[in-house]
Amino acid sequence: MRSAAIEHAPAAAERRNFQRVRVKIYGRFMLEDRSEHPCQVIDMSPGNVALRADRTGEPGEKIIAYLDHIGRIEGVMTRRLQDGFAMTVVASERKRDKLAAQLTWLANKHELDLPEDRRHERVAPRNPMSVLHLSDGRQYQCRIIDLSLSGAAIEIDVKPAIGVQVVLGTMRGQVVRHFEEGIAIEFAVVQRPETLDSEFNRPRA
Repeated sequence: MRSAAIEHAPAAAERRNFQRVRVKIYGRFMLEDRSEHPCQVIDMSPGNVALRADRTGEPGEKIIAYLDHIGRIEGVMTRRLQDGFAMTVVASERKRDKLAAQLTWLANKHELDLPEDRRHERVAPRNPMSVLHLSDGRQYQCRIIDLSLSGAAIEIDVKPAIGVQVVLGTMRGQVVRHFEEGIAIEFAVVQRPETLDSEFNRPRA
């Protein structure tokens, strides 16, 4: 079933063939020099995608990206943006149809979800001490105040900007709020209870 939000058009004028949808997806991309870098989707269609990233390549450079919920995509960088770059998506018609369905589902999901999903119970972990990793390699000790399947509130001395990608332990996410003692993080994907239990509730040796 195809949503009206994503429309197919003739192959000419590739750049604006598909209506883009705003979705919040994290991932990594690889440049032609085989270096890998973190990224976040700003908006995407089955034919092109705009990515927020600290590193960009050159227009015309081949890009391979691995995106949460989407998987591997390939394409060519078309232009630089203020905080990242735009690229085409090179895919078969069947793959484009699959992308259209995935993007429709993700867009609808994001419409329904709050920035911090309060439907998930927040609990204090048994082992509250953890490490927050920033994309530039910096690491900071922190204490988890509470966490849920969709995010965590942590006490920490530094306050990365809202929207910055971080890793809490092994959980990828982004900063969504500041408060007096620290920051709130929204995980890139809703976690499984057993994953959180393994990460934060294991008895210490």
